[in-house]
Amino acid sequence: MLVGCSNPVPRSKSNPPAAAAKPVVLTTFTVLADLARQVAGDRLEVRSITKPGAEVHGYEPTPSDLEAAQGASLIVQNGLGLERWADRFVASSGQVPTITLSQGMEPVLIEGDVAAGKPNPHAWMSPKRAELYVDRLVEAFSGLDPAGAAGFRQRGEAYKQQLRALDADLRRALAQVPPNQRLLVSCEGAFSYLARDYGLDEAYLWPVNAETQVTPRRLARLIDTVKQRRVPAVFCESTVSDEAQREVARATGARFGGTFYVDSLSGSGGPAPSLLALQRHNVNLIVQGLSRQPATGSPQ
Repeated sequence: MLVGCSNPVPRSKSNPPAAAAKPVVLTTFTVLADLARQVAGDRLEVRSITKPGAEVHGYEPTPSDLEAAQGASLIVQNGLGLERWADRFVASSGQVPTITLSQGMEPVLIEGDVAAGKPNPHAWMSPKRAELYVDRLVEAFSGLDPAGAAGFRQRGEAYKQQLRALDADLRRALAQVPPNQRLLVSCEGAFSYLARDYGLDEAYLWPVNAETQVTPRRLARLIDTVKQRRVPAVFCESTVSDEAQREVARATGARFGGTFYVDSLSGSGGPAPSLLALQRHNVNLIVQGLSRQPATGSPQ
């Protein structure tokens, strides 16, 4: 309708009605956006609040984020304490429905640190757990758009088949790591679910990125562990500084084995533009780093 006109413009073949806007699904970070798009197809418009490379734990939503939320039909979050800002964000968004993908899941608990007993929030790092995320998305999207329910179920099942193939691929790849070198050393303790699935031990500088302070005690403890276990390579995640982990490598003779993606995808031209690519990138680094000769314990 033209501004100031009292009658609608007649519809004709050359003047079709405007296409109805798709419902907007807003996810808290890029990994969940990728999962959501696999299920949504072209029925829904999926956006991520955080951008590729952003640190999700302590993210501070902007006014434009709040504006985007008020126009959304559904907000998707991980839960398990990952997004410390999410409760305030959801409350500020008004009455937008929210789904927590980890709801009802028994989490792996953090051990041996100041955060001991709290849930480790990185459940999507297990392909088996990611299947549960997909089921939650199918259910939520079917409630949001009942006419698209059959498509959501079909796409969800197809993606779960890809996750099962990924699980088999990761299991075969990680079986190459020698039994005495199966200690995965990272900056953040983000690999607990993956380590449990595939029989790895885990050590880290801090349990979650919400607690990234590298105390002398934490640093010394990790250096001792790497020396004692003769770990050949150590790693860090893309959303935090790797300076402290490189210090561990220098102090122990281990190599710095590369950069993992966990809390964020890479850009489209990077090594981890999707969850499936993220997992394969990380596991390739793990196999390459831990299958080499152990460190000697002498500084580089």
